[in-house]
Amino acid sequence: MASPLNTAAGFVAALRGAAPYVHAHHGRVFVVAFGGDTAARADFPDLLHDLALLHSLGVKLVLVHGLRPQIDAQMRAHGLEPTFTHDLRVTNAAAMECVKAAAGILRTDIEAQLSAGLANTPMGGAHLSIAGGNWITARPVGVRSGVDHQLTGEVRHVALGAIRDVLAQDRVALLSPIGYSPSGEAFNLRAGDVAGAVAAGLGADKLIFVLDSDLRAWRRLLRSRSSGHLSLDELDTFLQHPRRKPLAAENRALLDSALAAGRHGVARVHLVGAANDGAILRELYTRDGSGLMFYADADYEALRTATLDDIGGIQALIAPLEAQGVLVPRSREKLELDIGHFDVAVRDGTVIACAATQPFPDAGMAEFACVTVHPDYRDAGYAAALLARAEARTKAAGGTGLFALTTHAPHWFIEHGFSRSQVEALPIAKRELYNWQRKSLVLVKAL
Repeated sequence: MASPLNTAAGFVAALRGAAPYVHAHHGRVFVVAFGGDTAARADFPDLLHDLALLHSLGVKLVLVHGLRPQIDAQMRAHGLEPTFTHDLRVTNAAAMECVKAAAGILRTDIEAQLSAGLANTPMGGAHLSIAGGNWITARPVGVRSGVDHQLTGEVRHVALGAIRDVLAQDRVALLSPIGYSPSGEAFNLRAGDVAGAVAAGLGADKLIFVLDSDLRAWRRLLRSRSSGHLSLDELDTFLQHPRRKPLAAENRALLDSALAAGRHGVARVHLVGAANDGAILRELYTRDGSGLMFYADADYEALRTATLDDIGGIQALIAPLEAQGVLVPRSREKLELDIGHFDVAVRDGTVIACAATQPFPDAGMAEFACVTVHPDYRDAGYAAALLARAEARTKAAGGTGLFALTTHAPHWFIEHGFSRSQVEALPIAKRELYNWQRKSLVLVKAL
């Protein structure tokens, strides 16, 4: 069967679906870090082509590459054995020469790939300009766990003005994990630390790590929701949990960099799998992405009282069910009058679930109505969360019960504490409006 994107309608739908993200990302600063293992993949040129497309779509790019396997290969070619303590390389003078050689070769290869422009390739017409410089000032990490790491360093200062000038010229900034000291020494740095420091210093909108590992394993590790996103607070709680199994040092360093960047102003940090073709495009230009995301903004996903600005989203959500006869149609005017009774679940600016709690104070009850969840998010607990808010609303107003009318979902209500009842159990005002032709089932729940 042909992919939906291979049809004209599928292509148009995908392009229109990406449009809000094209607008949102245009002119934004993204720092993208990828390890040397990712750069060693046979399909690495595909990632670079996707990064070039991001630039063409108006994203201001800062790229940071890693070097670990390339350094190891250089060292072994010179008869040297790599040495690590807790995943931190010990870099002596001989190893540092291998770092410089590996960085020069990989950087040249990356620049060559990003300079391609054959008309029949994804780089056709791209015309990227790449810039680099001595933008990272570093200092030695010193002695750790009783081991002198010599020329292994950490970021001391980032020449943010120079990087901003490059981005203002519509050029791509490319950084290698090497820093320099005022005394003229060069230090071997962790690419993740460089990327985090640059992203935080620039106030980047996104920091993206492209990993040569299985993102499903990361989701299981972090116990993230199926949607693949966690707040920074949830990440911090995970890292500090006393019963958590110890993380591999490399993974811990990556998550620490993600958390630090988020705490220093980077709104969203993404982990994307290099093995999935086009993963970075799907992560950035679809609502649910393809990887794992940590977000600092509290409103990325929220359960809250609806406002007038949500009416369009509510209408789009409930319209299909109204057309099927599952919900009673509501006009925009009716929604505007009742908007204060609605709660919504919002994800990345999109209303993905809603429900109304219509009070009947004379009867000490409220109606739980218009319960709708977007098909992509059903069975994720949103309806239950909206029910909890409805119960809290009703109790706060002095009510003692909820009721619901349904023709299609009685079992869901029963599973959540409702029981079948009769029309006579409804408040008088609601009973007078009951549609005997529709014959909705009556369910009630005592609070």
